[in-house]
Amino acid sequence: MISLTLLSLAIAATALGLAQPRWGESIEQVERKGVDIVFVLDSSLSMSAQDVVPSRLYAAQALMRLLVRQLPGNRVALVQAEGEGVVMAPLTVDAAVMDLLLDTVGPGTLPRPGTGLAHALDLALELFPEESEKHRAIVLLSDGEDHEGGMEDEIRQLRQRGIVVHSLGVGTHRGGPMPLPGGQPGELKRDREGNVVVTRLEEEQLQQLTDATGGTYIHVSDAGADLAPILSAIDGMEARSFEGNLLTTLEERFQWPLALAAVTLIGFLSILPISSRKEHLS
Repeated sequence: MISLTLLSLAIAATALGLAQPRWGESIEQVERKGVDIVFVLDSSLSMSAQDVVPSRLYAAQALMRLLVRQLPGNRVALVQAEGEGVVMAPLTVDAAVMDLLLDTVGPGTLPRPGTGLAHALDLALELFPEESEKHRAIVLLSDGEDHEGGMEDEIRQLRQRGIVVHSLGVGTHRGGPMPLPGGQPGELKRDREGNVVVTRLEEEQLQQLTDATGGTYIHVSDAGADLAPILSAIDGMEARSFEGNLLTTLEERFQWPLALAAVTLIGFLSILPISSRKEHLS
C-alpha cells in the first residue's frame, strides 16, 4: 500500500513539474538603447516617374522598408514630403507601424502639390527630443526636385543641432515623364503647350545637404541599391537610452515538484523489495 502511494505521488509530482508551474513575481529593469531616425519621403508628383522601375516612389518605399528592417532597436519616424509636408508617424520602436503607413503614401496625394524639402526637414527637426544633441539622423528619400527653396537656412539649423542627414537620390539623369494619379492609363503630365513634362534627378542639393551635415549620399537607379554605407554609418552612431521599462515575470517553480518526485521515487524503489517479499511469504 505504501509503495503504491509513493509511486502515485511520484507520477503526480512529475506531471506537475512538466507543466512548469510559476508563482512569485520577479521584477527586472529593461533598458532600450538606440538611435532616433526620421525618414523623410518625397511623394510629389515627380516621384511617379518610371525611369526607376516600377516607379521612383515604389523604389523609395522598398528601400525604406529595408532600412527599417535592418536597423532594429532604434526609434523611427516618418514625414511625408509634399507641399508643406505632414508627419505620418512620430518616433516609435514599432517598425510594423511604419510598414503600414508606407502603404498609404502615393504620388501627389497631399492637398498642396509640389516639393518643399526644407518644410519637411523642419517637421523632422521638431520630432527629435530637445535634450539630446547626439544619436539623431534623418534619411531623406527624394529625386531632389524642390520648388520652395530655403535649404541654406535649413542646413544651418541641422548643423547647429548636430543632426546627420543621409540622402537617397531616386531617379536618373535622363529622366522620365510623370503619369497622372487617378488619370486615364498612360495619361502624362503636360505643360501649357501640351508637351510632355520630363522630370530628372537633381542631385546637387541632396549632395550639398549630406556633405554639410556629415551624412552619406546614395544614387538610386533601381530598387536594389546598396544601402550598406548608410546602414554602417547609423550602426556606428553612439546609441542612447530612450526607454526603460519594469518587466514583471513569474518565477519558475518546476524544480520543487520534480524534487518531490525524485524523493518519492527513491522511497518507492527502496521499499519495493521488502513489500515484494512480504507478499511472497503471505
